[in-house]
Amino acid sequence: MINTYDIYLISDSTGETLERIFLAIKAQFKSFKYKTHFYSFTRTENQISKILESSEMSKNSIVLYTIVDNKLAKFLSDKCNKKKIPCFGILGDLILRFSRLLDQEALHVPSRQHIMDDDYYKKIEAIQFTMNHDDGNSVDDIDKSDIVLLGVSRTSKTPTAIYLANKGMKISNIPLVNENSVPETLKKNPTKKCIVGLTAEPERLVDLRKNRMQSINENENKNYINLDTVQKEMEDARKLFQKYKWPSIDVTRKSVEETAASVLKIHEIFNQK
Repeated sequence: MINTYDIYLISDSTGETLERIFLAIKAQFKSFKYKTHFYSFTRTENQISKILESSEMSKNSIVLYTIVDNKLAKFLSDKCNKKKIPCFGILGDLILRFSRLLDQEALHVPSRQHIMDDDYYKKIEAIQFTMNHDDGNSVDDIDKSDIVLLGVSRTSKTPTAIYLANKGMKISNIPLVNENSVPETLKKNPTKKCIVGLTAEPERLVDLRKNRMQSINENENKNYINLDTVQKEMEDARKLFQKYKWPSIDVTRKSVEETAASVLKIHEIFNQK
């Protein structure tokens, strides 16, 4: 019988970093049954004591934490040791080692990564730009884009664009119906901007489109989910990308995060030209 583990994620900030690290850890194990208990903005010994005294704490509990205050982190670690609960600090050793390498004291201030500096406002601007340039909108100032995504319907253009925007990139995404869908400025200067085509296996697109149609109670457009039609769309899209020498990514078996990472790699190579 596989045990169910109670995973306590304790953070002195939003907990976003901790959550992502745990997702990366648990993805490496096939048989890992767990229940998460999430505690953000934990900044006092009293808060920690209440968490660890919870009646839900079981012998299968594991504590992961991101707490930059050394005294508070030690308090949590000591408490867990007394209760014989496995406890792992995610940032502590890294901050200490960087402190030694950089030969300077760390600030140990919670939420420093969320300060509203120039990078923060750049990201907000990128998100707003990307939302305004979704699905072929506002092509008049497409030259302001860092990256342009092209692809037929259901090739993950919008989620990929939003993910990249959260990294500070201004993205325009253009739905492909035919070559006329592509703004003239991109066809006239095909290598001026970083343009990336998104492709997918037609069978997968048909499944996605069927789900989409069901969700919006649309039953009229039969061509939208016709396999022969979708195969032709995909063939035309690939020919278009080849014609203008635009790199493309097959998103069939890629998550949005993996697609975005591939796009960023293409963008990096583009900027090295």
